[in-house]
Amino acid sequence: MNAAQSMKKYQFLFKGLLLILFSLAVSCQSEDEPVIYQEGSTEYVNSWMYEQMKKYYLWSENMPDRTSLSLDSKEYFKKLLQADDRFSYATHVSSPDTFPKSIRSSYGFDMAVIEHEGQVYGMVLFVLSDSPAERNGMKRGQLIKSVNGTVFNRQNFERLYLDLGHSDQAKLVVAEYSSSSGFSAAKEIEIIRGFTFSQPMLHKVILNNTEKTGYLSIPHFDIGLASPLLQVFQDFKNQAVTKIIVDLRYNGGGDVSSAAALSIILAPDIKPDNLFIKFKGNKNGGLVNKSFKEALEMNEPSVSYDALRAAHPAIQEVYVLCGSHTASASEIIINNLKPFMKVITIGEKTVGKDVAGFAIEDNRISGQQGWVLYPVIYKLFNAADEGNYNMGITPSVILNEIQDLEIFPLGDTREILIHQALNGAPAAKKSANSSVHLIPVKANYNDADSLLQVNFN
Repeated sequence: MNAAQSMKKYQFLFKGLLLILFSLAVSCQSEDEPVIYQEGSTEYVNSWMYEQMKKYYLWSENMPDRTSLSLDSKEYFKKLLQADDRFSYATHVSSPDTFPKSIRSSYGFDMAVIEHEGQVYGMVLFVLSDSPAERNGMKRGQLIKSVNGTVFNRQNFERLYLDLGHSDQAKLVVAEYSSSSGFSAAKEIEIIRGFTFSQPMLHKVILNNTEKTGYLSIPHFDIGLASPLLQVFQDFKNQAVTKIIVDLRYNGGGDVSSAAALSIILAPDIKPDNLFIKFKGNKNGGLVNKSFKEALEMNEPSVSYDALRAAHPAIQEVYVLCGSHTASASEIIINNLKPFMKVITIGEKTVGKDVAGFAIEDNRISGQQGWVLYPVIYKLFNAADEGNYNMGITPSVILNEIQDLEIFPLGDTREILIHQALNGAPAAKKSANSSVHLIPVKANYNDADSLLQVNFN
């Protein structure tokens, strides 16, 4: 082979090597760079969902691979969730069915389903102030006989319960009962779905023999609750109460800072830097510890820690009334006060929402509102590292508030849970021959707040 031929051979090999290197570079580049999807397409939305969930979701390590990006976004989000995750959800303004709905959020009341002498009723347990339900004459203790012309029975009660929560209007036939006069005449109530705004707290001082007890029913832990809590407890302290009953039976949660405000008032012998709550996330979220003062200041900066402490009544224990609608921030009161004082819970097992998160918004397209994700991001623990109550918190005294067809208003000393807290009498056991039987409803988590929202800014 002459020199010219040899040179051509090496040039050929060199060009081939360059071509291989170029191909490898292109191949590596295509693997490393994210795929760009058409703006607004389903794949564009779902790939964003996947990235956010992979970053923030508590169980991100258990998520499936990034597949099926062409699925409907609502269904795609569901496929990313842990099988036993009851609380994560995603909403879009163009899809009303993605927003949490319940009887409470639609009409402003809570109910149980009972059976009496073969007849099934919906029993009204709680009515929000200035709600569509209250404006139409509904009140605690009423018995709902039918919904939109369909009479309650054992075959349809669950469907009627769910349909009522997802409806925009309903016709209810209701009656009242008292042990002295029996059943009232039935009447029809027509309710239309509407807004219910911030709720007042029911509070009073109960004189039981010579003991003064402060009773407080909190419908929801709203941002801004610290100030009214301060006023209530200043009154309790001025009246020298020695016992506190906090009624959280129908409180589905709300804001962690307002729960911290109540805890600061109630707990004896605490300091501002005492650890109040632990937020445990995935490898990205890590561990976030908040003292009483820090937890308060996340969303309640207008009322100081010192002002709340000054309203602390002379108590060493607190009674909390709870049930199957008690969740989230209400469960924080029960669990996170335990390291600092005796918490005596009376009622039934709570919901078990031991998680928290924050909203994640898709605002990539200017002027267009995208999906909003509300994933579980943190598990919640108290200062003693106690948590994991996802199956609910079992109360100290298990007691069903429905012992008879007649139930009394909240705050009434005849009401069975309040009577138990006031007198410390042995828990009343329901007779096997009782004429009233509670029928469990699978969809009994009746609150629109599907996730405790936190703000660490």
